[in-house]
Amino acid sequence: MSQQNWMPEQTHLLTPYIMVKDADASLDFYQRAFGFEGSVMMRDPAGKAVHAEVRRNGVLIAMFATEGAFGSTQQSPASSGLPSPIGLYMYCEDVDALVARAVAAGAEAVGEVDTQFWGDRTGCLRDPDGYGWTFATQVAEFDPSKIPPGFKSDF
Repeated sequence: MSQQNWMPEQTHLLTPYIMVKDADASLDFYQRAFGFEGSVMMRDPAGKAVHAEVRRNGVLIAMFATEGAFGSTQQSPASSGLPSPIGLYMYCEDVDALVARAVAAGAEAVGEVDTQFWGDRTGCLRDPDGYGWTFATQVAEFDPSKIPPGFKSDF
């Protein structure tokens, strides 16, 4: 048990739980594209994954289920045809290398990898289920003087 006896070890207070078209295929993609460690936590009677989890450096990143699992009517953005209502932002050691790896594995690059005014070098990707991922490597400290004109910061 973790320091909090109400929360498993190696988890965060907030963990995304997303619907995917096929948990087996998504698990394979996340491992190849993003380098996540993954495991199937539950399979249906036919042996198909219905619930899986991915981790990075041993820490839980996300949980996901195959559409229709457990009687759910939720769909992935790719199946619903609607844009994802959430974006997933994650830090990594080398955003340029990760984006190249992910694109080679089938992710869609959304724009170019670029350094942002807040100090992160970011690359945006769309996975086969339609979820948007932004990976970032901090390359500088946040400098409020670099905020675009017309915007302000409370920092």
